[in-house]
Amino acid sequence: MRRKATVEIERIGGEAIRKERSGEAFAGTEQLTVQGLHLHPGEAAPDFSLDYLDLVDMVVRPVHLADLVGLVCLLNVVNSLEWPLCQLVTRRWEALCAALPPEACIYTVSMDPPQAQTRWQESAGVLHQALSAHRSEQFGQEYGVWLKEWRLLQRAAFVIDRNAYIVYAEYVADQLREPDYAAAIQAVQQATVG
Repeated sequence: MRRKATVEIERIGGEAIRKERSGEAFAGTEQLTVQGLHLHPGEAAPDFSLDYLDLVDMVVRPVHLADLVGLVCLLNVVNSLEWPLCQLVTRRWEALCAALPPEACIYTVSMDPPQAQTRWQESAGVLHQALSAHRSEQFGQEYGVWLKEWRLLQRAAFVIDRNAYIVYAEYVADQLREPDYAAAIQAVQQATVG
């Protein structure tokens, strides 16, 4: 039985710096604490700085939210690409890439280092870009997906429109389950015509 969700807010000078939510993520019988803000459709997407391995010169480069303005982006957030279920989810998103309009893209975000992400992508035949949050908890905190006990990201799906607003947010509570692919793809398709 899952516990009722609770929220803890720490404040410095009236500013909320962290929210802890219990009862919103679990794996089997293990209850997990999620840290960060819970994002909702209509809110501005928080900025981020994530890394990827540029295969042209084999240099790790940053990607920021501002780099994606003008595109509709689906962020597939996973615990780790070393885990079989995260691999399955990422492969499913890859298969769904063909259903996306040309001005839409999918990115997979995990805490894995960029080099490890690239190795897995090459072995799995996954072509959509993986982005790494390995340098800090910032992405996890600002998107409300930081799993305190695991020091990994909670499985989630976000759709960000051309103007950098959240139009869809799914936080997957059960870390042993997959996200709602159809609902996220529908949100992408609606955002590209809007």
